[in-house]
Amino acid sequence: MIILKTERDLEAMRPACEVGSTVLEEVAAFIKPGLTTLEVDDFAAARMKHYGAKSAFLGYRKFPRQICISVNEEVVHGIAGPRRLEFGDIVSLDIGVTYHGFIGDTAKTVAVGGCDVRAQRLMDVTEQALYEGIAKARPGNHVVDISRAVQDYVESNGFSVVREFVGHGVGRTVHEEPQVPNFVEKNVASPKLRPGMTIAIEPMVNAGTPQVLVLRDGWTVVTKDGQLSAHFEHTVLVTETEPEILTWPAKTASKLRAG
Repeated sequence: MIILKTERDLEAMRPACEVGSTVLEEVAAFIKPGLTTLEVDDFAAARMKHYGAKSAFLGYRKFPRQICISVNEEVVHGIAGPRRLEFGDIVSLDIGVTYHGFIGDTAKTVAVGGCDVRAQRLMDVTEQALYEGIAKARPGNHVVDISRAVQDYVESNGFSVVREFVGHGVGRTVHEEPQVPNFVEKNVASPKLRPGMTIAIEPMVNAGTPQVLVLRDGWTVVTKDGQLSAHFEHTVLVTETEPEILTWPAKTASKLRAG
């Protein structure tokens, strides 16, 4: 069942998304060569605590860390640990926070110090694909319109979209209906977009084949061919008119208050 958010719901959900966005920007700025992914995870936990929020991922289906940190060929759901980030790596940071009963879910991929031209292009295309999809999040359209926009943009630029993992509704829980694929599913009914829907649109884009594997830890998803992957995500509200990006970066973190 698709849960439409009331204005009262949104009064609580907007701050949750703002916290998530602010933490993501702070963690992205913290990234540098030599850090372990566990140090990044610990920093994220400290920033969530600073704003009075908690990780929406820790313990979810037994996920063991605060955020998902996926490096290079890792697509999503990477688990923080002793791996040290190196200059030229690209790192996907996926952050979900719980704040006053609602979830803010957002992600971006950043370079560690710098990266080569192809890696930068992969990140640029993935981020733009996100905005191509968001532009279709209008009442009267269907989820498939978002999916088509993402897929068309990615594939026209020579990259591929992951099929096994998709976007989703989000609100009081991390995953709500509907699913929001980044590709067009043939012969599958696509829900109509209605005001009050809040959805996480999140292109996961591979430099090579769209095929992926899940590692033995049961979480970390990697590209089957070992090539790079990028991931960008926003939580978006379908309104009566233009889509509202709830996880748009806050102008100042000072507006957020703990508790």
